Amino acid sequence: MPFLSFFSLLPLDLLARRITQAFSTIPDFTDWLVAAMLVLVYSAIALPIGFWSGFLKFDVQTGRPTIAGVLIGCLLSPGISEELFFRVLILPHPSENASGLMLWFWGCASLALFVVYHPLNALTFYPEGRSTFMNPVFLLLAAVLGVACSIAYLLIGSIWPAVVIHWLGVTVWLLLLGGYRRLYG
Repeated sequence: MPFLSFFSLLPLDLLARRITQAFSTIPDFTDWLVAAMLVLVYSAIALPIGFWSGFLKFDVQTGRPTIAGVLIGCLLSPGISEELFFRVLILPHPSENASGLMLWFWGCASLALFVVYHPLNALTFYPEGRSTFMNPVFLLLAAVLGVACSIAYLLIGSIWPAVVIHWLGVTVWLLLLGGYRRLYG
């Protein structure tokens, strides 16, 4: 039996439609309020866990090139690239009217892949991040972030709120909460 990749299980026209809908759906004011609430809930969970465990610590990056690089770089990756893969391509778009069972199945599959991706990335393409990307606290915080991004995408149907939530979480961690020093010394 030949190996079937994940994407061979989904018709290309469905994937193209999901990408088109995700990028072209423009969030309204209420959608951005939902995203803001998800950021607040994520923060209320992640900050106490991160500080209590010692994973997060105040460490402000002040160099303009560093700040600019993080702000722009994190928008592209992980912001857009990871949201495209782990949310848009995997999760049913709201217009597909998927059943609750299917939403749970794909939501759990997406979240599992999102969490496992980080240590796999450290083992293959980014060995410098190994100690961080295999840290259980990091993986827990990544899982909570993945849940927030998935909820945003499933409720709104646009990639943009999920990208902003992901981008905001990573840039705050890198620029204010010790992430930059963890990853780059």
